[in-house]
Amino acid sequence: MPDDILLVEVTDRIAVVTLNRPAARNALSRDLIDTLIEAVHACDADETVDAVIITGADPAFCAGLDLRSLSGDPSVGRPLRLAELPSDLFADVRTPVIAAVNGVAVTGGLELVLACDFVIASERARFADTHARLAFLPGWGLGVRLAEAVGTRRAREMSITGNYVDAATALTWGLVNHVVPHEELLPSCRSIAADIVSNDPEGVRALLDMYDREDAMITGAALADESTRFGEWIAGGGGSADDIARRRAAIEERGRAQQQASGTST
Repeated sequence: MPDDILLVEVTDRIAVVTLNRPAARNALSRDLIDTLIEAVHACDADETVDAVIITGADPAFCAGLDLRSLSGDPSVGRPLRLAELPSDLFADVRTPVIAAVNGVAVTGGLELVLACDFVIASERARFADTHARLAFLPGWGLGVRLAEAVGTRRAREMSITGNYVDAATALTWGLVNHVVPHEELLPSCRSIAADIVSNDPEGVRALLDMYDREDAMITGAALADESTRFGEWIAGGGGSADDIARRRAAIEERGRAQQQASGTST
């Protein structure tokens, strides 16, 4: 496994975790998923870390699951099998996690955004749920957390069209907390993280735990149902390597075309 697919830098009690597969638009290979989960949990266990920022190497935040890996392309390393995906990216993480979205966040990349505690976006950020294009279901809570963030009607529109939402629209809809100029993204995230660090760390963790517990009371059953449906869909033959390989070229071409369109939501 390449040592540089994920970069971790800790300064002033803030860990910046960078997805570092820019040529693949930081798509999530099996190695990258495993390394990311391990890194965030390691930061959570590190007594010198009080906040975590997750971002991507420009120009993308994360293009979702690596379709080449899903379709069995050996050049990507270990194959990515949907049945082996974790049901929760950051289970039991008590350290605040901020998403610093520097570019496109698509499908699995959008699920990664939604798994974070809150979101700061560059003006270049764009968001899309393309599960329908691939003909498979979300497995990391997108069906619950996207509706929680933007409302059910907007979530349905995003999911069944697969269209992109720009940063300004994402802010209006409540998907992100702030939109900042691209060059100010990490400094802005560090500034907010520094505010977190200035507080009592156990107090911060206790408050996050309170929000998580209250959220679980409201959405816990829905998240469990989504995970069950995802498992049943895979067991029934959904998302096979052959299906994904067949659809991959058309999906990638449509995504490129939409990203090259105007900056307004499509």
